[in-house]
Amino acid sequence: MRAKPRNRGSADRAFDSALDDTDLTAARAALSQGRWQAARSLLARTGDDWDRRGHRAVVLARETYSAAWTRAWLLAEPDSADAAVLLALARVWRALRGKDEPDLAREACRSAAERYPADPTPWLGLLLLERHLGAQEEVVRTFEQVRARYADHHHAHHLMVARLAERRAGAGPDPLHEVYDFADWAAEQAPADSPLAILPVVAHAERYRVLAAAGFEPADPAGSGHWSGRRARQVMKAAFDWWLEWEHDDHPRRLLDLNFLAHAKHCGGRGAEAAALFHRIGGHATPEPWSYPDRDPLAAFHAARTRALGAA
Repeated sequence: MRAKPRNRGSADRAFDSALDDTDLTAARAALSQGRWQAARSLLARTGDDWDRRGHRAVVLARETYSAAWTRAWLLAEPDSADAAVLLALARVWRALRGKDEPDLAREACRSAAERYPADPTPWLGLLLLERHLGAQEEVVRTFEQVRARYADHHHAHHLMVARLAERRAGAGPDPLHEVYDFADWAAEQAPADSPLAILPVVAHAERYRVLAAAGFEPADPAGSGHWSGRRARQVMKAAFDWWLEWEHDDHPRRLLDLNFLAHAKHCGGRGAEAAALFHRIGGHATPEPWSYPDRDPLAAFHAARTRALGAA
């Protein structure tokens, strides 16, 4: 039950993968016009803030024009590690769309990794590819390459959870499924202020996606008992308590975490807590998890938001 990358239809165009990163939005707009210097400056300023670097590189690389303009950058600056990373990730996105050979994307990621050995971002690109196309052993090996460079990498853990959730899809509901163990382990080993504290909630949503697609859960997550069990209540409470104590306004992917947590609170019937989260999210909805298992994410987000805010 491996998920395929979503086509960017009308609903997806309502979402902005840059989230609230205005510098990233500006660099992306400049890159669309062939002005790659803005992307160069952005990645240089980002430095070794690995979560932010990964977020920015993945978003820039996702655009269909990214590969062409990044090649122009690499021609102008053939020794640029940042250009090599961005081109590698652009090739990953092209491979996931069926526009490039996966092996060429793999080669580009490994070549970029050789240029900047400390950087987990080329390995993040490879993990993004293998999460969809690779064997389980390769996914695990690539994840370990990311962790060797930055143990608490946010995006890498999300990719790993999404892949693990798809194992044993036909086994039905199982509170001892390995994705839950992995998410609990990652949250426990991370520093107290790490946003990986939300990962058990993400694991719960990803497993719902798989179970619903296999017919074990209803298509409407709010009508499922998936969020009413003892484990679900525990992980939602722990994640919400963490958010109240440790919320990071500056983490580049925090809005994704808030969407997962708001979704869980909505599905679990915790309207007041969901309302608080929707206030923080504002207009920054994300396709995941509102699209799960196969829903219009924008409609699902607005319906849940209206219900929560109306009941608050």
